[in-house]
Amino acid sequence: MADRASGATSFTSSSSSSSGIPILRVTVAVTLLYIFLVGISMLSSGIKGLGAGFQDRVLENVDNPLAGLFAGILATVLVQSSSVTTSTIVGLVGTGTISVEIAVPMIMGANIGTTITNTLVALGSARRSEEFRRAFAAATMHDFFNITTVVIFFPLELWTGFLTIGAEFLADLVGDTGWTGGETDSPIKRVVKWPVSRIKDIFESVIDSDQLVATLLVAGGIALIFASLFLVSRNMRLLIAGRIESGLNSVVSRGGGAVGAMFGTIITVAVQSSSITTSVVVPLVGSGVFAIRNAYSITLGANVGTPVTALLASLAVDLRAGLVIALHHVLFNLGGVALHFLLYPAGDLRYTPVRLAEWLAELAVRRRAIVGVYVVGMFLIVPLTGIVVLR
Repeated sequence: MADRASGATSFTSSSSSSSGIPILRVTVAVTLLYIFLVGISMLSSGIKGLGAGFQDRVLENVDNPLAGLFAGILATVLVQSSSVTTSTIVGLVGTGTISVEIAVPMIMGANIGTTITNTLVALGSARRSEEFRRAFAAATMHDFFNITTVVIFFPLELWTGFLTIGAEFLADLVGDTGWTGGETDSPIKRVVKWPVSRIKDIFESVIDSDQLVATLLVAGGIALIFASLFLVSRNMRLLIAGRIESGLNSVVSRGGGAVGAMFGTIITVAVQSSSITTSVVVPLVGSGVFAIRNAYSITLGANVGTPVTALLASLAVDLRAGLVIALHHVLFNLGGVALHFLLYPAGDLRYTPVRLAEWLAELAVRRRAIVGVYVVGMFLIVPLTGIVVLR
């Protein structure tokens, strides 16, 4: 009886402990998201303090739409996170430092820049030719999807502004709730701004220079954004790691498609990173466990989920324009995926990014130097050259 009671006690204790861990991780995730919003607010406050001269210098470097596109690519490659890039862009737009028109191509560029992470993951199987061929194709199909989406939507947006018009309309609808960022004094903004005001007061009490205080706020804001997003991604990945694997098995059994896209969206929203979602898929495709076309549907879902970070950032900014550019990001990514599904009746046309990725992977297997040329050229030389030439 004692042993049985002891076993029951042990089982109960174990169950309580295991159930307590997810609750703790969820609490940590919520705390980190709050810190993320504080970082956005701190960044905005610092930019305001730097004044018009700072804004003029920023605009001089990105006053051309193509330069903005290349700047978005390069910035995302350097920080290895489109979430950090888009959140910072939302903060800049939310303070009036850059306009929505200039931010639009930056957001599109961030979508391209984030795909380098998948390519680096694929290099892990470079010594095994057949596995590398599959993994590299799975990694670069995300590149080609985002590139083709930008090639289609970038000139259309410049010509008609249809995405901006849609974002403006949605911003008016969402703004009426009173809980969003922008000019309205929402409860979220009040809660987020309180620690920023306290930090600013401390800086001003020990530092005489307003410019230095503003610079510290900008640096601190960017550091908080980067650290909080990194930690929330890591925390949520640990929380749902087992569920990702079982979920992928379910997607495979159901044949992918819309189920795969939905799964990719949910996971990306949960971990606040499309790179994590797609990077999990790459080695599975490389090992032959997962078909590349099923992986493609999950990649599409990851693209739908990734703008959530920008939407969260818009809750902490002062100008309605910050919400507009966040909603623009949502419409752009949704539009790219919708275009994919509209091409469904056209058969293999919708798998053009997959076929291009498979073609590049075949070349990469035959000549490994192509991998270096592709990565360095696509993600560093092209955007750097574009920024220098078009500035």
